[in-house]
Amino acid sequence: MTVLDRAPLDVLDAYRTCEFATLAKDGTPLAWPTAVARREDGTLLLTTSLAFSQKALNVRRDGRVALLLSDPTGSGLDPAPQLFVAGRAECPDQVMTGPRGAEEYWRTLFERQPHSRAYLSPAMRPLMSWYYLRLLITVEPEQVTVRPPLSALTPQGAPVPVTGAAPLPGAAQLARFPTAVLSARDASGAPVLARTRPMPSADGYLVEVPSDCAPAPGPAALLVHRHDELLNHMYNALVRGDLRRTDTGWTLVPSAVVEPMGSGRATDALRVLRRAKRSTDRYLDRRGLRRPKVQWDRFRELAARDRAPAAIGATSVPPMSSPHH
Repeated sequence: MTVLDRAPLDVLDAYRTCEFATLAKDGTPLAWPTAVARREDGTLLLTTSLAFSQKALNVRRDGRVALLLSDPTGSGLDPAPQLFVAGRAECPDQVMTGPRGAEEYWRTLFERQPHSRAYLSPAMRPLMSWYYLRLLITVEPEQVTVRPPLSALTPQGAPVPVTGAAPLPGAAQLARFPTAVLSARDASGAPVLARTRPMPSADGYLVEVPSDCAPAPGPAALLVHRHDELLNHMYNALVRGDLRRTDTGWTLVPSAVVEPMGSGRATDALRVLRRAKRSTDRYLDRRGLRRPKVQWDRFRELAARDRAPAAIGATSVPPMSSPHH
């Protein structure tokens, strides 16, 4: 296992979120924002709710994963180096109904994301029980790379004119962000991640990758996401497509756009809650399980408002970047 030195550890502990990539059944590397924490044994801990269990299913089929810490919002880092981690993950099929085994994860969540305390109120419990039914993902790092701060990224120049052409899939979503995270595969098929500035062209989105990242042609995606200093006002979208080597460089030819939390409409929250409940029930039904009871009292103990803020370290964990994770 790769041993992180002091500098990468400080970076990892400070970041609120990371981009976490797993391999879909068809081989597409899919990245979503989530939280990561290091344990004392050097492994990394992530979690996912049953409502959004695809990353867990992907890990059980192929344990090769990648993480990128590249959005320093709320971290206090200035400048903020990026951290890329490649490794292998495991995710037991054990539904966690309480915080046991991830106590600091939840405690730090309630401190860094104050509005999440409201999910524990009696009125919200019928709507949010799915949120607390979790699967634990453990990653053993095999490669760790420190990259320059995001501000060091150099623009690619003016986009290629596409006058008269229909907008590329994902154009509206990508245009709202100065950068995006490319998830691709290397020559061995393992996922790789790199933050880049996609530029629209006649064929797709031109992307540049750092010299330490070696993508291979094939299925790929571009992720955009955001959150504020208190892990609120979240949004994420994934543009799936095919990565190709062209005369002008690497180009992602888009084919589909996924917005799991909606596009920001007032009705999105209700739709997401309904889908989360259905997805949770489906996960349990396929395994012949009844919906377990959430250990509300244990979570409330960790969310106690009079607790002093915890320092981030080997036993304290950043919160999730989005309720669906």
